Amino acid sequence: MSDPIRRTGLPARFWEKKRLDQMSDREWEALCDGCGKCCLNKLEDETTGEVALTRVACRLFDDTTCRCAQYDIRHQFVPECIVLKPSNMDRNLYWMPETCAYKLLWQGRPLPDWHPLISGSPETVHEAGVSMRHRTVAEFDVDEDDWEDHIIEEPLP
Repeated sequence: MSDPIRRTGLPARFWEKKRLDQMSDREWEALCDGCGKCCLNKLEDETTGEVALTRVACRLFDDTTCRCAQYDIRHQFVPECIVLKPSNMDRNLYWMPETCAYKLLWQGRPLPDWHPLISGSPETVHEAGVSMRHRTVAEFDVDEDDWEDHIIEEPLP
């Protein structure tokens, strides 16, 4: 089998050779595994600061593709959507899921075998049961007071 990353036109295993702040925009975007967890509404415990993921998805989340339906213009609809970048990771990573490639690399951990950059297929994140494909409820369908009823446990990478 040929190296799957070569089909993207990106350097082989670039994430092992560059710091996050050295990556091109294309490399940075390629780190996203397509799990959709960053698009889930989260609950933060005011006392402990602990963040819990819910299966209540952002209004722009596409439950089939596990992507933002309006990614390029999402801030017009969801101004509070976090734009994760190397310069703000220290203050925004706590919102990200434990399986997030950006978080894993920031912590010096490797990408899991199911990550599309390793497997060569965008489907492996779904096959591994890590994604939120067909597992969410729309935020307009659940009263915010009931989000606690939709907390999910996250699988470890």
